[in-house]
Order: sequence, then structure tokens, then C-alpha cells
Amino acid sequence: MSVSELKHILLVEDDPTDVEFIMTGLAENNLANMVFAVQDGAEALDYLYYRGKFADRTDGEPVVILLDLKLPKIDGLEVLRQIKTDEKLKCLPIVILISARSICTFLRQVVIFVVLDVSFHLVHISAFNK
Repeated sequence: MSVSELKHILLVEDDPTDVEFIMTGLAENNLANMVFAVQDGAEALDYLYYRGKFADRTDGEPVVILLDLKLPKIDGLEVLRQIKTDEKLKCLPIVILISARSICTFLRQVVIFVVLDVSFHLVHISAFNK
């Protein structure tokens, strides 16, 4: 399969440092997929629903969405809720990017994932240093 035939990855992240970190990690692991990055939840939904500046895009659905939860305009949880309640999009795999500063914040997010019927697997950042 050529690079042009690979499905793309949608990265939804507002922090340029985190975008660079993620892009570097993907490149270091030889992922050939094109990564399309948007900076907020509204842009992510416009991208997925072919609205606004994305109305004419022809690249189809992403192979995976890398989704930050703390986003401007529309937060990541609302983006996740809309994807998971949409018949066309709900099967898209989503990797949630969180940096919970407190156990309370982290537990709130886990409860929301359960309510939205989202399967999840926790990976600590130290796993990426190996």
C-alpha cells in the first residue's frame, strides 16, 4: 500500500508544543499516515461533518482521531459525545489525550467515558519513554 493510499489521522490539539511532540512520536515510529491537525473542538466537528472550510475535502474519514479533552470553543468531551451519538461516526477509533493534574479531574473524565460507553485503556506517559 502506498503512502497516498493510507487513511489519514485527525489530531485535535490546541497546544503547539503537544502537536509537535505527537508528530515527532509518530514520525519516530515510522507512521506513514498523513496527519491533519485542527486546533479546537469546533474545527474538529467541522472537519468530520464537512462544514465551513472543510466542506470540499475529499480525503474521507480518518483512520483514527487523536483527541485532546481541554480544547477552546467546544471541549473534547462534547466532540466525543457528538461523535459517539452519530451513526456514521461512532465507529471511528478515538485516542483521548489527557493530562489530568489531579485525581479528581482524572476520575471525572473516567466516569464520563463510562457514561458515553467509550472503551478505554490507560497508558502512563512513562510508557512512551521506553
